[in-house]
Amino acid sequence: MASSSLNGPATAAGKSESRTQKPKPENRGGDSCLFAPSFLQHVNATLDLIEGSMTVCTTKKTFDPYIIIRARDLIKLLARSVSFEQAVRILQDDVACDIIKIGSLVRNKERFVKRRQRLIGPKGSTLKALELLTNCYIMVQGNTVSAIGPFSGLKEVRKVVLDTMKNIHPIYNIKIDKELASGEYFLKASQKKRQKMEAVKAKQAEALTKRQEERNKAFIPPKEKPVVKLKEASTETKVDVAAIKEKVKKAKNKKLGALTAEEVKLKMEADEKKKKKKK
Repeated sequence: MASSSLNGPATAAGKSESRTQKPKPENRGGDSCLFAPSFLQHVNATLDLIEGSMTVCTTKKTFDPYIIIRARDLIKLLARSVSFEQAVRILQDDVACDIIKIGSLVRNKERFVKRRQRLIGPKGSTLKALELLTNCYIMVQGNTVSAIGPFSGLKEVRKVVLDTMKNIHPIYNIKIDKELASGEYFLKASQKKRQKMEAVKAKQAEALTKRQEERNKAFIPPKEKPVVKLKEASTETKVDVAAIKEKVKKAKNKKLGALTAEEVKLKMEADEKKKKKKK
C-alpha cells in the first residue's frame, strides 16, 4: 500500500467514507467483496480489490453517528503500518489519532533522514521516552508520523515532531515535560537556585559523615580475647613418693652409665668362667 488518498466527503443522508489505494497486480480481475468486521458495530465495510479502495458506511442500526469518522481513521492507521491491536483503540471514546506529515518540511533528503532518525533515537529510546511522557503510541513510517492517545498527549507529540524537523532536538521538550510533571517548571529562578544549593549541601554532609566514619575506624580498639580461668588442682589426689624416687634413680643411672644389678651378676659369672679355663 504505497500511497493513499481520500475520495469525496461524507454525505449527510447515507454517511460513508472511502479509502483509495494503488491496486496490486495480483488483485486485478477479482470481484468486489463485502465484509463487516466484529469490532465495527453496525457499520458496513466494502473492499474493492479491482480499484484498490475500501469504503465504510453506516446502517439503520447505527446509533453512534461519529463511528463513521472513527472507522475512517482506523483505515488510515492500518494503511500507515500501525499494528491492528493499537489501531483498534481509536474506536474508544477517550482516544484520538493524529497523522503528521513530515515529508514536505525538509527539502534535503539526507537531512530529512537524519532528523527523522533523531526523533526515533538510538534503539528507539527517544521515541519510547516520548510515549511514556505523553501516554501515546507513536509510529514513524516513511513521510508520516502516526500517534494514538489522549488529546492532550497528541498536542505534545505534534509539537515535538514539528520542532525536531525544524532542527530542535526532542530532548529539550522531554526535559520540559519532566519539569512540568515535577512542578519545577513553575518555580522562580531564585527558588530553583535554592533547591540546587540544598541538594549540594546534602551531598556534602553525606560525604563528611562517610569520611568521619572511615577516620574513626582507626581509633576503635581491637576486641580482646576472653580470659579462660585455669582449674584449681584437686588436693584430694595422693602422690606416690616411692615410685617417683625409683624413677629418679633409674634416670640418674642411665645418664652416668652405671650398670644394673642383673648386668653386674652376668659380668661376675663371665669373669669366673675365664679364670677356670686359664687354670
